[in-house]
Amino acid sequence: MNVDFQNALNQVIEKIESWWTTFVSMLPNMGVAILLLIIFIVLSRLAANTFRKVIGKTSENKALITLFTTIIRYTVLGIGLFIMLSVLKLDKAVTSILAGVGILGLALGFAFQDIAANFISGIILAFRTPFTIGDIIKVNDIMGTALSTNLRTTIVKTFTGQEVFIPNKDVLQNPIVNYTTLGKRRIDISVGISYGDDLDKVQAITLETIKKIDGVIDPDNTVFDYEEFGGSSINFNIRFWISYPGAPGYFKVKTDAIKAIKKAFDDNDIMIPFPIRTLDFGIRGGEPLSAMKLNIPSMAENNNPGTEMPEASA
Repeated sequence: MNVDFQNALNQVIEKIESWWTTFVSMLPNMGVAILLLIIFIVLSRLAANTFRKVIGKTSENKALITLFTTIIRYTVLGIGLFIMLSVLKLDKAVTSILAGVGILGLALGFAFQDIAANFISGIILAFRTPFTIGDIIKVNDIMGTALSTNLRTTIVKTFTGQEVFIPNKDVLQNPIVNYTTLGKRRIDISVGISYGDDLDKVQAITLETIKKIDGVIDPDNTVFDYEEFGGSSINFNIRFWISYPGAPGYFKVKTDAIKAIKKAFDDNDIMIPFPIRTLDFGIRGGEPLSAMKLNIPSMAENNNPGTEMPEASA
């Protein structure tokens, strides 16, 4: 019994001495590893700050800048960690960590495909910058002011006061209409005038009226064109430009233009006709009602006793 205890004690002592010997032999490598840790911490901060300054000149997306800064910082620290493990001769641990990271990344990729798609789309949108915060945009028939963008959604406030969260994937894969980039917007108005009006006179009065409306810019580029012979009117379009966004707004200028055209037409005896329907009672098309022969019994026939009068219905 005493022999077994003595053998166990000797084995423990030998193991501790082996650990101590290994620890002492590893002291230089541990010193190098600690030095590398300090160096890579400093490098990670320098890399993150440099990236923040560079990307800040091309993008105003704070969420994107913060994300990439964090990714770069921890990437540099991860590289330093692998180098430290190699210095400490823990190559098997490095291999195991890399394998685990690969398997975890694959599993997460399958589990969160939509999140990953929106995430990548958010990054692409931040670099392409098809719009900035405050721009008036239209995506998927949703029109409003872009409030903010993050790595998952784009938030748009509609003109009716709702906030719509659009997944970045949908924003990237669909046409984006930006009404703010050019600083102007065209207003199209369709009008009909009667067939009896002078077309040249109508055109001149309409163009002169549009030039006087507050908010119209570049009046020389106003476009007037007759479109068609309608059922009860000759229809034309008037197209002109306003500053956009800004005051006066799109709907106000459009309303002012419609009111001004109506008043100008009234003052110059130009008629905007109601829809007209012609009823043709004759066999021949276009024959007036006054020219038609109606089958009405004569007075002589009415006084003839032999003529039977139809009974009046009750």
